[in-house]
Amino acid sequence: MLLSIAALFGLAIGSFLNVVIHRVPGGVSLSHPGSHCPHCDHAIRNRHNVPVLGWVLLRGKCADCRAPISIRYPLVEAGTAALFVAVTARFGLSWELPAYLYLAAVAVALAMIDIDVKRLPDAIVRPSYVVALVLLVPAAVLGHDWRAIARGLIAAAAMWIFFEIVAFFGAMGGGDVKLAPLLGFYLGWLGWGAVAIGAFAAFVLGGAVGVVLLATRMAKRKTRIPFGPYMLAGAFLAVFAAAPIANWYLHLLTTPIA
Repeated sequence: MLLSIAALFGLAIGSFLNVVIHRVPGGVSLSHPGSHCPHCDHAIRNRHNVPVLGWVLLRGKCADCRAPISIRYPLVEAGTAALFVAVTARFGLSWELPAYLYLAAVAVALAMIDIDVKRLPDAIVRPSYVVALVLLVPAAVLGHDWRAIARGLIAAAAMWIFFEIVAFFGAMGGGDVKLAPLLGFYLGWLGWGAVAIGAFAAFVLGGAVGVVLLATRMAKRKTRIPFGPYMLAGAFLAVFAAAPIANWYLHLLTTPIA
């Protein structure tokens, strides 16, 4: 039942995230005007605004002008629902669950915006610091685990310093530097292994995709490749699999070479 609720909630949030992804980079209000076709400006009917199902019923075309509707809309909705289910399965009905659901929603929005416009808007990143504290500090109090908050704050500072150094040498954007402490705080809450794996995985994933893009000539050496999606993907890899990855790596280090 809990996972079903998480899926439905994720679909609804995913529908809202489509609005965020489209409007926040341009500084457009999220509430006005209402959902409408960008081609003919006709308002979207309520029955067509149902996540995923609306796109299927319309067969991917506007009901008025028949202009194509990107498949990314239902994919964002379905992807958000899947991520919400995974996060709920990971944390269960716990005090920290709302915090990590919020991070999941923010991750989807930031990743898509960074891919689109190559930046991570302050309008999303900065308020997320406040939300993280508001949601996780009470979780620490109720769970009698102040060490998690202390660890999170130290990890946030460490991630900020590390990414500032990388940015100083021109290998990182300002938005990535601002995002790093937020991810460090969330990962630090889980443990130092999650911090190390989350940070390392971001560079591994980003490097691997970069090599593929260069090899297939889809990018050149001077092409700007957004790093935010890899930071977020690495963070969630750590959220879900930090312990198994750490154990696997330690096993490799301790296994004698024949």
